[in-house]
Amino acid sequence: MKKWQKLVTGTLTVAAVLTLAACGGQKAVKKTKPSTSDATAAASAKSAYTPTSEMKSSYDVVIIGAGGAGMTAAIEAKDAGMNPVILEKMPVAGGNTSKSSAGMNASETTVEHAQGVADSNQQFFDETLKGGGGTNDQALLRYFVDHSASAIDWLATNGIVLDNLTTTGGMSVARTHRPSDGSAIGQYLVAGLEKNIKSREIPLFVNSDVTAITEKDGKISGVKVKVDETKTKTISAKAVVVTTGGFGANKAMIKKYRPDLKDYVSTNAAGATGDGIKMIEKLGGATVDLDKIQIHPTVFKKTGYLVTEAVRGEGAILVNKAGKRFVNEMDTRDKVSAAELKQTGQTAYIIFGDATKSAVKAIDQYISKKIVTSASSLTELAKKIGVDQSQLDKTVASWNEAVASKTDSAFGRSTGMSKAITGTYYAIPVSPGIHHIMGGVKINTNTEVLKQDGKAIPGLYAAGEVTGGLHGSNRIGGNAVADIIIFGRQAGTQAAAYAKK
Repeated sequence: MKKWQKLVTGTLTVAAVLTLAACGGQKAVKKTKPSTSDATAAASAKSAYTPTSEMKSSYDVVIIGAGGAGMTAAIEAKDAGMNPVILEKMPVAGGNTSKSSAGMNASETTVEHAQGVADSNQQFFDETLKGGGGTNDQALLRYFVDHSASAIDWLATNGIVLDNLTTTGGMSVARTHRPSDGSAIGQYLVAGLEKNIKSREIPLFVNSDVTAITEKDGKISGVKVKVDETKTKTISAKAVVVTTGGFGANKAMIKKYRPDLKDYVSTNAAGATGDGIKMIEKLGGATVDLDKIQIHPTVFKKTGYLVTEAVRGEGAILVNKAGKRFVNEMDTRDKVSAAELKQTGQTAYIIFGDATKSAVKAIDQYISKKIVTSASSLTELAKKIGVDQSQLDKTVASWNEAVASKTDSAFGRSTGMSKAITGTYYAIPVSPGIHHIMGGVKINTNTEVLKQDGKAIPGLYAAGEVTGGLHGSNRIGGNAVADIIIFGRQAGTQAAAYAKK
């Protein structure tokens, strides 16, 4: 482990505890006395951030939200010669980025070229547009795919190397970039971005809840931030970048825009409550697609813990309680979720073997969370999870034959077919859960926030899940991380250029 990775271990431990314990705000979590190790991790996390006493009353650029998009924007603004600051309402940085699993999609990359993957920006564009039901903002999408390869290079330049490829649903080639060891991208990415924030001496304040974005003479002038229970501070700025994420953890907003999803478990971090959208709406900012909320088909329902799409991308299948496959597991998330909801109990099991377990390091986390059932035989596994034993045998045998022949005659699956289900057998019970908000505030390719008339609000920028339009009616797995890096970079660059005027 690299030295900087060790330094942030405590921070990430606290982030994981906070986001997993309260994901989606589904129910109150019983408080327990922290252990000595927890206290040590908390102290480490606290020391990683800038003390509130050092908060100034003026900065060139204020970034609201310390997820992937916010930290990326801050790095670009700093490298452009500006004095940025990041304000985060939660006790730790990371947000939903820290919970990202599969990886980052990008086309025509140096990694793909090195590994002999034939890909193109147009192919990436077309498959994302198809996955989004043709409703994507095509200007945003074009910018997105055309700047994806350079985003991978930018991360590598900053010590964040994503050189392991896998596939997600709706993609025809391996363009999902992840860490070298195949582990989940989220915490690795957050750690790398935090390292870059610290090395550039960019102030990052946690427990700093921005309550309003201010205007003066028709231009953005700064923010108001609540720094404790009684004190609110006004900070002036030449530009403001909003990177507060979506509202997947706000049950009231879910009920307002999609009442049919009000009782679904959520995979989101506790801070994803739509604050940025609300503040921008008060300024007259336009919104788009707020009712387009993605449910992810592989969520451990009891806790809202997401099972990464990379598990299916590395050879897993989905079976129902009868032990039968019922869908092309590598279809888009909306279609797989819809098929799953038609099954008995609106649930399914992810079934895989040792080869898939070795390829997806996140599975070790799932085992530690005790959400995985394992057995030395399919008969034993079927008995443990309560599915038809003889049918499960037939299903897995048929799948292994499809892998060998590279032909899935049952469901037409063409990706994630390199690994048979053999050795030790594993199962994870999954159900659909609220995962991503495709809608949000309306921006242009310069990440300027737009009003209803299409005019930009001077000095206001936004990036990441707080924005809408890019993903259309369904987000492709791996595109969210690409979104936060590609448009986070653009927001930081454009905000810095505006601030220099």
